[in-house]
Amino acid sequence: MKKFFDDFKKDIKFKSAGPGKKLTEDTSAKPEVVQGRSSVKHDRHAPSEGAQRAGAAALARIEQHQKPKVHTSQDAIRTQVKRELEAEAAALAEKEKAAAAEGSKVPVKDPTLLSVSGVYFICPLTGATLTKSEREVHIKEAILMRFEEDEVEASVMMMHTFNKDREKVKAAVDIISKYVENICKNPTEEKYRKIKLSNKVFQEKVKSVEGSREFLQALGFTSVMLPIEGQEEEEEFLVLPEQSPDALELMKERRDRLQRGEPVRAQLDRQPQAFRPSPNAQRFELPPEFYNLTAEELKREQQQRSELVEKNAMLRTKAMREKEEQRERRKYNYTLLRVRLPDGNLLQGTFYAWDRMPVLFSFMRESLVDGWQPFELIAPGGQKLQESEDIALAECNLVPAALLTFAWDAAVQADIAAAGGKSPTLLKPELLENIRSLS
Repeated sequence: MKKFFDDFKKDIKFKSAGPGKKLTEDTSAKPEVVQGRSSVKHDRHAPSEGAQRAGAAALARIEQHQKPKVHTSQDAIRTQVKRELEAEAAALAEKEKAAAAEGSKVPVKDPTLLSVSGVYFICPLTGATLTKSEREVHIKEAILMRFEEDEVEASVMMMHTFNKDREKVKAAVDIISKYVENICKNPTEEKYRKIKLSNKVFQEKVKSVEGSREFLQALGFTSVMLPIEGQEEEEEFLVLPEQSPDALELMKERRDRLQRGEPVRAQLDRQPQAFRPSPNAQRFELPPEFYNLTAEELKREQQQRSELVEKNAMLRTKAMREKEEQRERRKYNYTLLRVRLPDGNLLQGTFYAWDRMPVLFSFMRESLVDGWQPFELIAPGGQKLQESEDIALAECNLVPAALLTFAWDAAVQADIAAAGGKSPTLLKPELLENIRSLS
């Protein structure tokens, strides 16, 4: 009887602890009947029929609870990651708080005078517009929500996005692919459909990669406790039932999806904005997000601007100037570009400093009514930018901001005019509907 109550108390504490909590002795949680036995005397009678039924029900509940839990519930998956997301959000908030405290040392610009309010990103899964600090947590939450629609797709996204070490992800993908290959080659061999979780390779290469277990479960593996020869305690395995030929083909297709998987990344919001003709087109006031500098470094740069003007006037070799320009370009994460159009209007967009030239030309085409027509972009100083050149904006000295000039291809325009055609409309209507004036 004492052993029964000891086991019963352990079971109660296990249930109250919940998943992931440490089981510790909790004297306050002991059943009241145990506390009462030391102070109240009872006559010893044979248990009544009702008591026997209650005892049988309790034992049934205990036995049911002791069965291994199959980790397939989507609520369980969310609970598993929720704590990590909350921890990440708290760490990001603390980091932002520290950055704000440090940034207070730098003079704050009037937000109404900024050329752009900040740097923003778009979640490819939800379309939400996010700040830099919001994007990672938001994407993880969006991936978890996908489990309700497609657990294979969600687990593939999870493996490729939640884990930063790409080599570890590749190793896990290779091992899981080998599991599938062995099963498909030997569909009736039970040993290929069992994965021992204590296996060293599984522990080091697969379990450590978030999303790997979810993907195996999406393939049909379930958690089962099995006896081990020469060992008293059972061990946990992931076991796959024998599959039909059609199911094996489906497994191969899901393996291919895993191998083709890519990290889900927030996309830079280019914030396209049209402006009316303005004499202030070359004036830029950028928010701190554009700089790859700490607040203190930004303050020093502001103090050194006047010195830089004098320094540029000094006679220096071309190599010296190029080396200094390279150092300057590394200070910037993003660049704000404006393009002056033939009608005088301006088109503005945000880019990564290391975006390549084709990205800029693609942005222009997407903004024009007749983007199919050939055109030229001319940088400050008269340099013609070439779409075919795989060169970064930073390498063309287009950081942290620059004003470019747009021109249609003269030969094509001459042909259009000769045929009696009109000059094409420039910007798309949705951009002109929101045209603004530069302050």
